Amino acid sequence: MIHGLTTASKALIAQLSRSAQKHPRRITAAVAALLLTGAGGAFAVAAFGPDAADLPVRQISYPVASLADGAPLDALEAPGFSLYRSELTRSSDTAESLLQRLGVADPGAAAFLRSNDAARQHLLGRAGRLVSVETTDDHRLRKLTVRWAPDDSNTFQRLVVEREAERFTARVESAPLVAQTRLAGGIIQSSLFAATDAAGIPDAVAVQLAEIFGANIDFRRALRRGDRFSLVYEVLEADGEPLRSGRVLSAEFLNNGKTHQAVWFQEPGASKGAYYTLDGQSLRKAFLAAPVAFSRVSSGFAMRFHPILQQWRAHLGTDFAAPTGTPVRTVGNGVVAFAGVQNGYGNVIFVQHDKAHVTVYAHLSRIDVRKGQSVEQGQTIGAVGATGWATGPHLHFEFRVDGKQQDPQIMAQASAAAAPVSAAARPAFERLARNMRVELDAAARVQQARAE
Repeated sequence: MIHGLTTASKALIAQLSRSAQKHPRRITAAVAALLLTGAGGAFAVAAFGPDAADLPVRQISYPVASLADGAPLDALEAPGFSLYRSELTRSSDTAESLLQRLGVADPGAAAFLRSNDAARQHLLGRAGRLVSVETTDDHRLRKLTVRWAPDDSNTFQRLVVEREAERFTARVESAPLVAQTRLAGGIIQSSLFAATDAAGIPDAVAVQLAEIFGANIDFRRALRRGDRFSLVYEVLEADGEPLRSGRVLSAEFLNNGKTHQAVWFQEPGASKGAYYTLDGQSLRKAFLAAPVAFSRVSSGFAMRFHPILQQWRAHLGTDFAAPTGTPVRTVGNGVVAFAGVQNGYGNVIFVQHDKAHVTVYAHLSRIDVRKGQSVEQGQTIGAVGATGWATGPHLHFEFRVDGKQQDPQIMAQASAAAAPVSAAARPAFERLARNMRVELDAAARVQQARAE
């Protein structure tokens, strides 16, 4: 009997398998209907359960220990922080006005600056010095630092005022300046100084640029709109802060289609350096183009209406407008032939350069040389003033050849150049010139990118 049931079961399973293969869609529909019916039953059962909103609510609270260990939150000490700010000093600064501009509210610090000898000597009343402060978050002074360069040496001075508990201390230190190289360039639109200002180049560097090419470019009359220049120069830093500009290391000036180049080089063993073209020719001429650093020409070598004589007459010299006290330098090597007062010239100096060439420096406020003294090109011999027949401070300058006045700019351009780089120094110079060529190209790209 058991054997018969087994045989019948096997036959039923075989029949179901054949039916599933012949009618798969019908079998699938039947299974789905069975599942949905079962789910409906489940939904029906779930619908008879209680509503969650009707269930009882019970509130449970647990005590939590305070993170402040029982102290009120407003008594907790907040983390402090420091504030920093920098300014340039002004000649009119008092302790209070300077600290206020720096964001410092500390009467004790102001009182210390007024009473301390070092602060009074090196900070108050000193214009143009870089001062930086560190304060607490409530603007009390922690540290004040002043930096300045007292001369043209490679060092700077640092005044440091610090808070120690509730007292202040002050000390003056000396440290070396660090030279960093800057690239710059510009396009002439109206004047050299307008172009350098637009490029963010310091005035001292612009003056050097005019001095370097002054014998070959007349910056007052020969500049053209669209002229370009590129240069590499030093910036001297104190504690990472730019303190003053240094020397122009190389420069290139495109004036009226002609390219002028210069690189600073000091031969081994030489006491001074000089500027040369990139092929080693000296840019130094026997005579400088001007006896004062680049300044405005108030009256050129031409006919003019004389402000005192009230008549038209030839002006056989060049007048340079400059403040009283501006240094006056000799334009070439020579011997002082006269130093004193002479008629309308006022305080005047005559320098004899050779048998034919004499230069005259008039209306001086001060004379720094004496008759018979030897002088070198660029040496300071006096200062701008308004003595003699002068309506205001300026330098009257004459260049005489065989007793006749000549245009100083033309005489400077026509004068002989100094010796080129020596053969012994040529390899070192050529290495430097190659490096400067690369840096000038980079400066030109910087200028072009700024223009675009």
